[in-house]
Amino acid sequence: MRLAILSRSPNSYSTRRLCEAAEGRGHEVEVLDVLQFAISLEEGCPDLFYQGEPLGHHDAAIPRVGASVTFFGTAVVRQLEQMEVFCANSALGITSSRDKLRSLQILSRHPDIGIPATEFVRRREDVMPAIERVGGAPVIIKLLEGTQGVGVILAETAKAAEAIVETLQSARQNVLIQKFVAESKGRDVRAIVVGDRVVAAMRRVAQGGEFRSNVHRGGRTEAVQLSDVYERTAIRAAQVVGLNVAGVDMLEGAEGPEIMEVNSSPGLEGIEGATGVDVAGEMVRFVEEKVLFPGFDLRQRLTVSRGYGVSELVIGEDSPLVGKTLGESGLRALDIIALTIEREGGVIANPRHTRTLEAGDRLLCFGKLEAMKGYLAPKRSRPRRSAAQRAGDEPRPR
Repeated sequence: MRLAILSRSPNSYSTRRLCEAAEGRGHEVEVLDVLQFAISLEEGCPDLFYQGEPLGHHDAAIPRVGASVTFFGTAVVRQLEQMEVFCANSALGITSSRDKLRSLQILSRHPDIGIPATEFVRRREDVMPAIERVGGAPVIIKLLEGTQGVGVILAETAKAAEAIVETLQSARQNVLIQKFVAESKGRDVRAIVVGDRVVAAMRRVAQGGEFRSNVHRGGRTEAVQLSDVYERTAIRAAQVVGLNVAGVDMLEGAEGPEIMEVNSSPGLEGIEGATGVDVAGEMVRFVEEKVLFPGFDLRQRLTVSRGYGVSELVIGEDSPLVGKTLGESGLRALDIIALTIEREGGVIANPRHTRTLEAGDRLLCFGKLEAMKGYLAPKRSRPRRSAAQRAGDEPRPR
């Protein structure tokens, strides 16, 4: 396999380890600086030039796109995707994760993924109500595009928070106002997700009076064995944001994991040092597998036939399908095929006709859209949480 590592820091620990892991498995590796590319667009022929020369063939790429070059870096990744080069993370996934507001917006619609209550406001008169909605002071103020703990401020009082937000906004900075998870002060968990599993996890603990636990700010690290809930949350968060390879940072809240950030280019030095796991090797193995079995847009492929499509059928408490097997359900006779069943946070792939359906099951189905209409649950209005719930006085629904 010919592998490109997109990195502006060829001598950094993470880039060197990826090169070692790939070469150790017999692959040819190149480290390419994303800013040295030129993107060439012609009808039916997307191409890339590197340092003025045609790029040539690559089987796969592992993007390590820094925050300062996100726009051009993701354009290069997008071009590689159009050239049918497998990229460990997609341009869309990198873009979604890099913007803290965007990633939290994407995560917020999923009730099985905990996030700290967060507000984004522009008007001065909205600042104090936003602080109250996240539970009042102390609160965390975050720059949208900060990295490694830079741009994260703990405001002890509502007045201090208001002043900080106004100051940053006057400097044309976009900021988030976020609930301070007191029980997790000075510590968090980072899980490295590769594909559909967590390959390594560590706890980061701040030192001295610092409340930020980032390794770059002197945080101490220790290996940790995640519970099923934390592992499932990390994997789900990476998938929802659209990343195959991610560092998922979680606060240890009183009611379970709270996602802080989903990072598309997690550093490897801290996690490998703390856990002894060959994370770089796990990333390369994942790329090998995907090059052999490339993914594709399933919905797009399955919706090309007129009248057919993909939809999700939810089995309600009063559904006549509850207690029946797939074979007894009559779905196949209606030209509806169940591809997967999502149940209690897990996924049953290619379910057999003997599989019994339960209330709460979510079936991903392909078939006649007209036939599936009768099984679609009516749209319900979005439940709104009370101020007490948002402030943490009542447990959030999980």
